[in-house]
Amino acid sequence: MIILYIAIIVIVPVLAEIIRSFILSGVKPVGTVTVIPGLFNLTYSENRGVAFGLFQDGTVFFAITTSIVIVAFLILLIKNYKKSKLFSVAAALIIGGGLGNLFERVFFGYVTDYLSLSFFSPICNFADYCITAGTVCLVVYLLFFSDFLKNDKKKTDEQA
Repeated sequence: MIILYIAIIVIVPVLAEIIRSFILSGVKPVGTVTVIPGLFNLTYSENRGVAFGLFQDGTVFFAITTSIVIVAFLILLIKNYKKSKLFSVAAALIIGGGLGNLFERVFFGYVTDYLSLSFFSPICNFADYCITAGTVCLVVYLLFFSDFLKNDKKKTDEQA
């Protein structure tokens, strides 16, 4: 199964860059391309901040922070990949998405965003959605399949 997790970590940033090149050549010159009217557009945007465009122009800080998070999840993945497939897929998606955005931030100084949904105002990119999907999987794992909350409850019960 480790091959699957490595594949996710490698494929996500590669796909992010392939999509980015299509966005630069096809969408950037026109600004916005309607895919599903009233629902989904491809809109070129340069994000020099973090999620939702917050904290603009912190490229070095965000690159360092992202690198730390990637290394932390890599360590967790290496230590725990045999314990849970859900956790491992979550970690691989977060790592792959983080690498995709880190690459752009380091080499271009910004992240290219392009996925624009009518019901969700921030414009995001493929790597962002991989990070989001990984985070959702991680939360599901922590809430329903791990001892994470059970250990906290046990400690609270013992203290009472």
